[in-house]
Amino acid sequence: MLPAMTIDAASTAREIASAVSAGEATAADVVAASLQRCETVQEATNAFVTIAHDAARTAAARVDARLAAGEELPLAGVPVAVKDNICTAEIRSTAGSEMLGDFVPPYDATVVARLEAAGAVVVAKANCDEFGMGGSNENSAFGPVRNPWDAARVSGGSSGGSAVAVAAGAVPVALGTDTGGSVRQPAAFTGVLGFKPTYGTFSRYGVMAFASSLDQVGVLARSVDDVAAVGRAVAGLDPMDATTVEGRPETWALPTLDPDGDAPLAGLRIGRVEELSGDGVAADVRAGLDRTLATLEAMGATIVDVHLPRAEYGVATYYLVAMAEASSNLARYDGMIYSTRIGEDGDGQADVMMRSRGASFGPEVRRRVLMGTYALSAGYYDAYYGRALKARRRIAEDFDAAFAEVDVVASPTAPTTAYRLGAKVDDPLAMYLGDIATCLANLAGLGGLSVPAGRDADGLPIGVQFVAPAGEDARTLRVAAALEQRAGRDAFAPLAGGR
Repeated sequence: MLPAMTIDAASTAREIASAVSAGEATAADVVAASLQRCETVQEATNAFVTIAHDAARTAAARVDARLAAGEELPLAGVPVAVKDNICTAEIRSTAGSEMLGDFVPPYDATVVARLEAAGAVVVAKANCDEFGMGGSNENSAFGPVRNPWDAARVSGGSSGGSAVAVAAGAVPVALGTDTGGSVRQPAAFTGVLGFKPTYGTFSRYGVMAFASSLDQVGVLARSVDDVAAVGRAVAGLDPMDATTVEGRPETWALPTLDPDGDAPLAGLRIGRVEELSGDGVAADVRAGLDRTLATLEAMGATIVDVHLPRAEYGVATYYLVAMAEASSNLARYDGMIYSTRIGEDGDGQADVMMRSRGASFGPEVRRRVLMGTYALSAGYYDAYYGRALKARRRIAEDFDAAFAEVDVVASPTAPTTAYRLGAKVDDPLAMYLGDIATCLANLAGLGGLSVPAGRDADGLPIGVQFVAPAGEDARTLRVAAALEQRAGRDAFAPLAGGR
């Protein structure tokens, strides 16, 4: 057990919950310290849209009262940051958009409600690309999120605020959403773990939809054990989300590995995806992948080359599907009910809707809605959206073929490390290509996990991604646990506000 004074920015969720449950610290004190760190991190990085001082203190007092009444809370007093496109009751939830600039939901998303039931406390809403649309967190109406490793660089997106909150030590864990890599890519850029489970593992009820067949809530953390703790708390069927699946408790039961043993990963077959590890990938990133695979091989894993021959079509397929679904999902933001309204009561409905959407959506959202509407329009549906769905099926079949040979596939999470703010704002295609490895798992409905893999010549974090078959997320967590134990805790320590 930890004395209260040792609970700090480096403490894991498990350590915090253990100390609070044992009475060696109070949830109120832990949350107060986290709120202070959030303020410090906000000044350096702009990671948050809202720091929920009053709501968090009230929730922490409630946790302490529940513990005093004899409840067992597996996440007692653990501070959590939640991406701002996930609804939190009575805490502003904007999705990074002017369209929802003053929106305060009357209910919690299922994932939030389940975390709170386990004793966690929401301390802040994390900044994000507007409605999850972006790979750099520069598309937020509340300004870009800066990378704590280098304030001149992007944090990654769209869950950049969540990643920075963990990397900088404001919270031990955070929730994000991942539609094409929006948890894993910012995790890679900031040097933390980014986990997207198999589609349907976590409920999407209360998540502001971008592309419903691709969206999935994910976890950012510094400890694999903390990822598993969040999974145990939130996974499983939800009557409010028909796409959820029955939970598999064994997914979150991390194996006990002997990091000093001869072969703790004996029998595990890992496939290096050739199409994602060659041209277009920065040399330092390839070196990070090679080092990681060599480490895994030294622990008994077998490394082989595998192919995803249609990976080159992934980005085009992903953006056609995502934009088409976005054009449908975002139709609800029309200035007529709860979104921002531009116009008077006497103005015509069509005029109000046009002005509200034109003024309140940012340029990237407008671009994607227009392109998605075009792809779904009469005469073009079969040529674009219909063909994208067929390509999506082929990509899933490529994964099936790869998994007939290996247990897990590996690739760089992103082809480069974090680039400079503004470098790709005027070149959307260049930014879209950053999703080349991550979007494939979303298209196939698979789980993926990004793990830290050292740093490049500029000292910036590198990420390596592992993807497993549907429902077999325990495999990626096993790989990450082995790497974490071999690397030691210092490899996952927070920056505590930057360097």
